[in-house]
Amino acid sequence: MSILKKIFGEPEQKSENRLNWIPLTSIEQLDELTSSNSAIAIFKHSTRCIVSSMAKKQLESSFDLDDTIEMYYLDLITYRNISNEITDRFNIRHESPQLIVLKANKVQTYASHSAISEIELEKYI
Repeated sequence: MSILKKIFGEPEQKSENRLNWIPLTSIEQLDELTSSNSAIAIFKHSTRCIVSSMAKKQLESSFDLDDTIEMYYLDLITYRNISNEITDRFNIRHESPQLIVLKANKVQTYASHSAISEIELEKYI
């Protein structure tokens, strides 16, 4: 065993991404997914924001939903128009990071920043 391993221990294993992100890339796609009676979640992510990246990693390590809820990923830098449409359509103030849970075209819950981890997605499946 090397001296560094003795001092610092074994390196932490990276958490596995257990969410099957579906990229949200068009208003038409938003129309389709919101017309479903199934619960869906949209994670609004700023690829330039460390807080948003941390929230995304927290989601990925906290939930193991086995495809029981569709998880949509919205890159706010590239698709700001979709974020604006979500704001207008559902009357939710834009924030990043933000998690929105929809079912039958109605907002079930939403949260931003550290409050995202408090959402119990299992309740909406």
